[in-house]
Amino acid sequence: MSTRKAFALRLTAITIDLTALCLVWSPAQRPPLTIEKVTDNLYVIIGNGGNVAAMPTSEGVLLVDDKFALDAPEILAKVKTISDKPIRYILNTHQHGDHTGGNETFLASSAEIIIHKNARANMLAGKMPGLPRITYGDESQVFLGGKEVQAHHPGRGHTNGDAVIYFPSERVLHTGDLFVNGGAPFIDYSAGGTIVEWDKTLERALQLDFDIVIPGHGPVAKKADLVKWVQTIASLRAHAKAACAGGPTDALKRMNLEELGMKPSPLFERSMPGLCQELSN
Repeated sequence: MSTRKAFALRLTAITIDLTALCLVWSPAQRPPLTIEKVTDNLYVIIGNGGNVAAMPTSEGVLLVDDKFALDAPEILAKVKTISDKPIRYILNTHQHGDHTGGNETFLASSAEIIIHKNARANMLAGKMPGLPRITYGDESQVFLGGKEVQAHHPGRGHTNGDAVIYFPSERVLHTGDLFVNGGAPFIDYSAGGTIVEWDKTLERALQLDFDIVIPGHGPVAKKADLVKWVQTIASLRAHAKAACAGGPTDALKRMNLEELGMKPSPLFERSMPGLCQELSN
């Protein structure tokens, strides 16, 4: 089997796993999405997948991420409570299906979707629907209704195509899954993720001028919480290195995630073989 084909199969398996996290709920069964005001000009839609940022402007609405495919109608309904304008742009923070699942629906309407070039390549390799038509390398900007929104690729961490989305006028940063507030991280080694570079990547993101953080999952936080997360990632790496030194098979059992303020997760457990391999190099 070629390396490229093996990568595509692993990426498809990850996509299926992430999609399965939402399929335990039908649209009628799962708790409804909620929308919260972050600033006077920015909102976050929370529930069933990654956090969606929504900025209404006089020329249309800009979103960050769009959850799962089944969430698209409810996302649209939430957006209509804050604006009568169409969704014009969506910035994907990375390729996972709980952040890009609505792409196909919104591309069929008036929205243009923008993503880092590595994340689009990951979507293509995983045969994921809703491929964005616009990519960038280090950074991109969108100007809409007098507002500027910036997408930055500060480096690798959760994947090799992570972006942080910066709202300068609001002093808000959306981190995607480079920061998950309350859970253990998922290092997606099938998509170029790395625990070794993760904290350095976020240190570059911290150079931006912001006060409020919208994480990929979990409640809205402050810049100080992101600083603490960077330190936690470094501590997690040290704990994992010590645990992996005793062999990868039972490495997770030798780690105490609660000590680091993290809840165990199946996706972090899935990261362990790659984590031990990376830390052994």
